[in-house]
Amino acid sequence: MSTTTNADRVPRSGPDSTGVPGVPGRATPGSSGGAPAARRRRRSKHRAPWEGDPHPVGAVAKVVILAAIVFVVVFPLYTIILTSLSSQADITRSGGLVTIPGSLSLSAYSQILAGGIVTQAALVSIGVTLVGTLLSTSVSILAAYGLSRPGSFGHRPLLFTLLVTMFFGAGMIPTYLLVSALGLIDTYWSLILPGAVSAFNVLILRAFFMGIDRSITDAARIDGAGDWRILGRIVMPMSKASIAVVALFYGVGYWNAFFNAMLYINDNAKWPLQLVLRSYVLQGVTLPGSGVNQVDVAAGAVTGLPVKMAVMVLAVIPILAIYPFVQRHFTKGVIFGAIKG
Repeated sequence: MSTTTNADRVPRSGPDSTGVPGVPGRATPGSSGGAPAARRRRRSKHRAPWEGDPHPVGAVAKVVILAAIVFVVVFPLYTIILTSLSSQADITRSGGLVTIPGSLSLSAYSQILAGGIVTQAALVSIGVTLVGTLLSTSVSILAAYGLSRPGSFGHRPLLFTLLVTMFFGAGMIPTYLLVSALGLIDTYWSLILPGAVSAFNVLILRAFFMGIDRSITDAARIDGAGDWRILGRIVMPMSKASIAVVALFYGVGYWNAFFNAMLYINDNAKWPLQLVLRSYVLQGVTLPGSGVNQVDVAAGAVTGLPVKMAVMVLAVIPILAIYPFVQRHFTKGVIFGAIKG
């Protein structure tokens, strides 16, 4: 009769009951007793619902919802472009806006560009947008950098004054009197200076500048760099995303602005494109021209509806063409900057 010791009961080689040789309580990844870490995490009841793999029904629902949103956004633009390229026969057959392509033509674009007023308005809008965006972005960067330095002169009073302007304004009549007193009536500067700086954009840049590690700028100061060199060589290159987004905000604002032109511009030759769009399309005024180039968008002529749509396309397409190049900076430039602030 033989006796069995405790040492004989413990296997000295080969996998134990958990599947790992010589290591009790652990299992190999390929064994049935253990699962990959990702699979165990997915099965955990303590994880948030959005951290796990989506359910097939939820994934299909997301695709359907996103496709519906894209359709709602793209379909009106598609209709406007197609109508601007359609003939009067296609418009009559469709009863208004065209959704199915027929015979396409550029006659509406050639007529509004030949008249001169739309071309001049487009050039005015482009010039005001470029100059205004450059000026506003530069001033905002300088103001944000100064307000991001806690030891700068008048830091708190200037910051408080900037915040007050976000909630309180002088009003339309005092602003008009100020613009008139400065001699800006009927000048292009009246389209730029009254709204040159946005407190919201300055605060976005300030928050991003404050998120830059202070040790970087301190090291530059030790090496002898001044504020201008620190701003141009360190702060601005590290803040390209935020600056690009703020510049886009300013550019879209200048391009779409028409109210300042209504108040301060009396000469039709200095109207921006958006004011032409409002006056000649929404109000149905006659586009000035000469002879056959005169276009009446209110008389229901052959080119009435296509001309309206063509002017709308000219007013919308430039921003749509620029936006995809800046859109990738939105998350990092605005949301990250706001959280860091």
